[in-house]
Amino acid sequence: MDGQVKITLKKSGIGRKEYFTKVLKGLGLTRLHQTVVKQDTPEIRGMIAKVSHMVSIED
Repeated sequence: MDGQVKITLKKSGIGRKEYFTKVLKGLGLTRLHQTVVKQDTPEIRGMIAKVSHMVSIED
């Protein structure tokens, strides 16, 4: 998976500020333990940084 990053939702967005749930939705994460594969771009890395406490990533 060259140039891609695997993102897994580890903590729920329920009870958090709306901003965090919007970032998760933008990443395509809607369910707990869901995994998505995205291109490794600065925009995606920035979104991951905002919700780093809720997700785990694999290069």
